[in-house]
Amino acid sequence: MAMGTGPRISFVEIQSSKDDGRRRDAKLNHSFFGWLGLRPIFAQHTSTEHEAIRNAAAMRRTLVEIGVAEGASAIALRETMAPDGRLFLIDPYHLSRVRFLNTLRRTAQRAVRQCKRGNVVWIERFSHEVAPSWKDAIDLLLIDGAHHEQAVWRDWNDWSKFVRPGGVVIFHDARLFEGGWTNPEDGPVRVVDALFRNSRLPGWHIIQEADSVVVVERQA
Repeated sequence: MAMGTGPRISFVEIQSSKDDGRRRDAKLNHSFFGWLGLRPIFAQHTSTEHEAIRNAAAMRRTLVEIGVAEGASAIALRETMAPDGRLFLIDPYHLSRVRFLNTLRRTAQRAVRQCKRGNVVWIERFSHEVAPSWKDAIDLLLIDGAHHEQAVWRDWNDWSKFVRPGGVVIFHDARLFEGGWTNPEDGPVRVVDALFRNSRLPGWHIIQEADSVVVVERQA
C-alpha cells in the first residue's frame, strides 16, 4: 500500500501512522497480526523520511541500524544498499516473556527478508553491548534506539567513531518541523542540536533534513 503521498513501497506493505493521521484498526495493533501478514507492518516514520533513508543508503556497503521495531526503516535501507552489502540490525527484542514467541521480532524478520538485496545480520543485543567488540568501518549508521538523551549520547559516542569518511549517520525523531510530533526536550533533538546546531562538531556536517530525520556526513 502507498504511504501518504509518497511512492509505493516495493517489497512489503507498510503503513505509516505519521503520514496523514489515518487511524489504524486497534484490533490489529499487536505485532502478532503483522507476523501473520494480516496487516501491513507499522512504520514509525513518514513516507518523506522513508525516501530520505533510501537516498542515504544508496549503494552503501556496510550499514548498521540501532532500533529495528517492525523493520520499516530496515526495508528502506535494504531497498537501495549495495547488492553485495551487509546490513546489521541491532535490537534486543527484550520485551517478550517468551523469547521464541517474540512476535515483534518475527514480524520484522518476515518483512525484511522479503527484500533480497544485500545480506542481513541480526544482532539481538543492546547496542552498548555490541559496540565494545565492533571492528568494521561503517558507511551508514541509523540511530533510532532508546530515545532518552543519555541513550542517544551513548549510541553516538559508541558508534560514530566507526563511521568512515564520507559515511553518514541518520538520526530519527531528531528535528522540529511544522505539524510534527517532536519537541525540544526529546533526546534525539537535544543531541543533534548540541552537536550540529548550537555548535559545529569538527569533521561533521548536516547534509539532509526531512521531517524528523537529520542526516549528517563525516567529512573526508
